[in-house]
Amino acid sequence: MSDFFSQVYEVVKLIPPGRVTSYGAIAAYLGSPGASRMVGWAMNASHHSADFIPAHRVVNRNGLLTGKHHFDTPDAMRELLENEGLLFDEDERMLNFKERFWNPVKELG
Repeated sequence: MSDFFSQVYEVVKLIPPGRVTSYGAIAAYLGSPGASRMVGWAMNASHHSADFIPAHRVVNRNGLLTGKHHFDTPDAMRELLENEGLLFDEDERMLNFKERFWNPVKELG
């Protein structure tokens, strides 16, 4: 599993500032389209990595901040993304999700 986590982290490190991707998009890029949940586990564990992993740039397929509880504060994930120009409604749904979505299958080939 740690090898899978390492692969996830390498993809996440490539997400440009101001862009987001989903757990499923990462899983699909890594050839494991059914492993979205494992990508989520990797993001939860990423906070213990010696390297900076921009886990705040990984959201669910609807643009919701489902991983926000794994940050230092409940608002940290949203604040990091807002600092990168992303917008949210009162339910923490990303308003500009489609425009800011980074698909590793298309971007990395």
